[in-house]
Amino acid sequence: MYPLTVAEVGEENIIKKIGGKPEVRQHLENLGFVVGGTVRVVSTIGGNVIVNVKESRVAVSREMAQKIMV
Repeated sequence: MYPLTVAEVGEENIIKKIGGKPEVRQHLENLGFVVGGTVRVVSTIGGNVIVNVKESRVAVSREMAQKIMV
């Protein structure tokens, strides 16, 4: 298990755990990041991560991506 920030670009991963405060976890869940869901890193730009999750493309900050364990 490792943070989303170190996942390879183009690699599909299963979300295993989401850390952080309850409001952070709720925000990520609203974006589609749920435990057991799949996420694929599209690119990283300046530390920020662009991912495909639930048929959508979402950009998350490096800090948020560190809380998503795959």
